[in-house]
Amino acid sequence: MNNVEMTSDVNSKINLVKSIANKTRGPYTPEKYGNVIIPMAIIRRFDCILADKNSQIAALLEKFKNNKQVTDVQIEQAVQKQFGVPFFNKKCVTLEQLVGDSDNINANFLEFISAYSPSVQAILKDLKFREEVEFMIKKGILFEVVKAFSEVDFHPSTTSPMAMGYIFEEIIRTYKANAEAGDHYTPREVIELCVDLMMSENMDELEKPGKIIRIYDGCCGTGGMLTTMKRKLKDILGSDERVRLYGQDVNPEAYAICCAEMLMLGEDVRNIREGNTLTEDKFPGEKFDLLITNPPFGVEWKTEKAAVEKELRQPNNRFVAGTPRISDGQLLFLQNLLAKAEDDARIAIILNGSPLFSGDAGSGESEIRRYVLENHLLEAIVALPDQMFYNTGIFTYIWILSKQPGSKRNHKIQLIDATKFYIDQKPKSLGNKRKFIDDDSRKQIVSIYAAFEQNEFSKLFDADDFGYTKVTVERPLYDDKGEKVIKKGSVQVDPSKRDTESIPLKQDVEEYIKREVLPYVPDAFLDRSKDKIGYEIPFTRYFYKYVAPRKSSVIMQEIVENEASVDGVLKAVFAK
Repeated sequence: MNNVEMTSDVNSKINLVKSIANKTRGPYTPEKYGNVIIPMAIIRRFDCILADKNSQIAALLEKFKNNKQVTDVQIEQAVQKQFGVPFFNKKCVTLEQLVGDSDNINANFLEFISAYSPSVQAILKDLKFREEVEFMIKKGILFEVVKAFSEVDFHPSTTSPMAMGYIFEEIIRTYKANAEAGDHYTPREVIELCVDLMMSENMDELEKPGKIIRIYDGCCGTGGMLTTMKRKLKDILGSDERVRLYGQDVNPEAYAICCAEMLMLGEDVRNIREGNTLTEDKFPGEKFDLLITNPPFGVEWKTEKAAVEKELRQPNNRFVAGTPRISDGQLLFLQNLLAKAEDDARIAIILNGSPLFSGDAGSGESEIRRYVLENHLLEAIVALPDQMFYNTGIFTYIWILSKQPGSKRNHKIQLIDATKFYIDQKPKSLGNKRKFIDDDSRKQIVSIYAAFEQNEFSKLFDADDFGYTKVTVERPLYDDKGEKVIKKGSVQVDPSKRDTESIPLKQDVEEYIKREVLPYVPDAFLDRSKDKIGYEIPFTRYFYKYVAPRKSSVIMQEIVENEASVDGVLKAVFAK
């Protein structure tokens, strides 16, 4: 299915699910719709996956019927081995069949959800879905909801995992208030770009026979990054047998859907854990080979502050470079990835523009950038087109990091302007998503990264190109006679005339002051005790292209023409 077909299909199915939500109006207020819609969407997906396997599973269950020693978990394993699905429903019926017996739908549906195997039961329990079913029965709306979902086509043959991921994410975004304003579910083509960038270099260790490849996402959401990485690795390596997925997310609905996605992939659901990554690290001390995440943009971490600061006091904590301002925790998630990376690991993280330059010299953000740059952990930053995400149109950036960059890069940092590499999202936008990185665009971006050359779209820098010394420039305090005020042998400074200069690290401070300051204020002097080292990455500055202003004669001619046009319109109006 191409992008046009998938977008159209996703939009139509999202709209269908949203129309079902309206059937709960009355008993449910809009902020509660998600309590029904999210678990029912999961159940329908499971239902569609099992639809053409139920008769075979029923025969297998019959064989185990009289063997009391065989557990449901063991049966799940047998079902996966024979049919490739790691779950089952003992009733072996579909929602369509349940709807066919409308008189008994209440009892039958309760029995149906109770008949799912342990892996699915754990997901439904986390969502507290049985309580919602009993409430729908009480309010007399269960049949209408089940019937409506039985008409939604979530079959794997018509709804790919990628399309299903988009649908799940849009459902969460629409119906759950606890989906943070800064949560932006990542388009699958952006994830594919991240993977291709990560895998285009230093793959020797991962390609070794028998090497188990552990992939981690600390903000896994519904699992889109993990599932896309697994699919891409299968394409690159020829098999995904050595791939293991690990993830954590604070949103309970996203966590539940991620578990469902892992089930469908045959992954170990125990490796997906619920909790706040900043305060409840569910993988303490564990290391991973490939790490990827898209943390919330511009979301404050005030509620996590006490736990983060407590961890800061511990040896070998995850936030060794310090903490950013309380209003934006993106750089905390970056440090979490670095702390969990094996020495030969590859890392990709998607951030907005703020982590590039926010914070003055000595601030938390600047110190974190300093740590990353001076320890040569950053390989490249890729600027993406705007309007790539569903609920924001802002520009975003992929940071590629590693603890052992390849010798080819020689500690150089590559900035790539990929803002022009896209096609229009067709047949129409998905929310704010109006641009799509197609296969050709993705290949061009990756080739620019791999070539590692200076050109229109790629710039190479040393780490200290981004550093500067912020020096304090003082001026003497003068008395009424215009003479310097001296106390205890020291010239007193005039605080009202204090200024600062940000001097690139590659320039000599004294020479800079002689050249740029003293010609204009000859009595100025430096207080070097207040020096601060800062780092920022002014990305757009490096790719700025000067466009000469139009000639004044051309502008004047346009003004005259516009005035004549307006004058003609006014005469026509008043003539009437």
